[in-house]
Amino acid sequence: MNTRETSLRRLVERWFGPDPAMRARVTMFSHAQASRWRYVCVASGRPSGELSIFFFRHEDGSWSVFPPETRRATMNVARMPVLPGVPGPIASTA
Repeated sequence: MNTRETSLRRLVERWFGPDPAMRARVTMFSHAQASRWRYVCVASGRPSGELSIFFFRHEDGSWSVFPPETRRATMNVARMPVLPGVPGPIASTA
């Protein structure tokens, strides 16, 4: 099942079904700037018990049942300016 959708409503209908007897409702959400992820918890009563699913908002605006990947620190090569009196990189004499 493809879980990448742009519309939260369409994703909820896909997971819970369009049956109005099984009404889904939002039970929790986070929208604060300080929170690590934006998420919505949707629940629906079933004959076997309540079903709750967390949906996570990704940077591209899509919703998924999987949280976004954590950003990790990366290393990068940067060119440093040549300063007067400081020897530059050693040139190859080949």
